[in-house]
Amino acid sequence: MSKHIVEVPDDSPVFGDTVKAFANFGYSPAVRSHGHLFIAGTIGRRVDGTIPDGIEEQTEIAIGRIAEILRLEGLDLSALVDVTSYHVDIHQHLPGFSAVKARLIEPPFPTWSLIGVSGLASPGLLVEIRATAAYPD
Repeated sequence: MSKHIVEVPDDSPVFGDTVKAFANFGYSPAVRSHGHLFIAGTIGRRVDGTIPDGIEEQTEIAIGRIAEILRLEGLDLSALVDVTSYHVDIHQHLPGFSAVKARLIEPPFPTWSLIGVSGLASPGLLVEIRATAAYPD
């Protein structure tokens, strides 16, 4: 099986100090295989490692990080084909999440599943987004 690991540069202005998490937790930010890019769960942690209080800022950061991974592979958000997002207190935060999503994600829309969860990897995180993109034919 052919696969390519996407590397986020250590000096990434989008990921900042948080780029170290990939090595620390032993995972790749994204893997290209068979015409698809599989993007790991992405959170809304600021470049300095702090977690914003609001769902809007967390969502914007998480989608911005996905956009940056896509950019590193010559793609943009329109390449997304399947997305799953995990939400703490989904009913409380869905309006704010949806507003940011509507502003940043344009047609053609990917499939999207929203799942409510009791918690994420760090206290204060409200959303995590994982995605799959397709390369042009």
